[in-house]
Amino acid sequence: MERRPVTFFSDGLRLDGELHLPTGLEPGDRRPAVITCSGYQGLKAIHPARFARALAPAGYVCLAFDYRGFGRSEGARGRLVPQEQCEDLRAGISFLETVPEVDPDAISLVGWALGGGVAIAAAADDDRVRSVVAINPIADGLRSTRFMHDDDSWHRLLERVEADRRLRAVEGVSELVHPFDIVRLDRVTKTYVDDELYREDGFGSEVSLESADFLLRFRPADVVSRIAPRPLLLIHGLENGLHSPQESQDLFARAGEPKRLELLDGSGHTEWAFDEHPTFLQVATLVREFIGEGSGKT
Repeated sequence: MERRPVTFFSDGLRLDGELHLPTGLEPGDRRPAVITCSGYQGLKAIHPARFARALAPAGYVCLAFDYRGFGRSEGARGRLVPQEQCEDLRAGISFLETVPEVDPDAISLVGWALGGGVAIAAAADDDRVRSVVAINPIADGLRSTRFMHDDDSWHRLLERVEADRRLRAVEGVSELVHPFDIVRLDRVTKTYVDDELYREDGFGSEVSLESADFLLRFRPADVVSRIAPRPLLLIHGLENGLHSPQESQDLFARAGEPKRLELLDGSGHTEWAFDEHPTFLQVATLVREFIGEGSGKT
């Protein structure tokens, strides 16, 4: 597998990315492509690269990139706005259309967690997307965030977001807070995050309360029906203590055909996210088979 650093632009901001290309490409070859999309606080070197490592050997060109404001991408630090990440993703689609090794009529999206919601929302209004896979996605930003909090922490968050609206109106700035004051990790996910994700330079940076305000108004469930007749695959851990399985079940109920829902018995949010973990290998196989059907690749 070849890895090629790339850059492209979204709203005038230079975004940092990496192409993962299958071996054995001949001049003139055009392969199906996949954009692997980060979740909350995600960086391209974490889950996007993990899924690219699973897909590129099967013949797919994969693009992993850092959203604006993260990694080496340009943009305001601390601004994590899923609505803007949708625009970054659409720019990634446009960039892939310029890559000589890519079949521009066979571009799919694979999104992780918040990135699953971003992939759904972006694809809903972009018919260049051939198929969508969302793994442990969110359907409703307000509901999914409430699920993470107890009553006290939820009311404190809402109060801080409301106060920050007034601060922004008067002073034009938003307070930066610890990222997991907004997204509250369950015990199992926190162990994985602490042991694995903090190893990546730049992970765990502060996030603005304005970002939380946008997250609470992000509702992929409202637009998921517009993906049809393109295929949608939803995969969700039944024991997910961060994003309830209700999120994928809601998306599935609202989506048009063709659609598929796979619930992972005994699995949570991230504790299985290792290249050789049996659950990850199961998920990778599901993804390869699904997007293969959508792209004409077997």
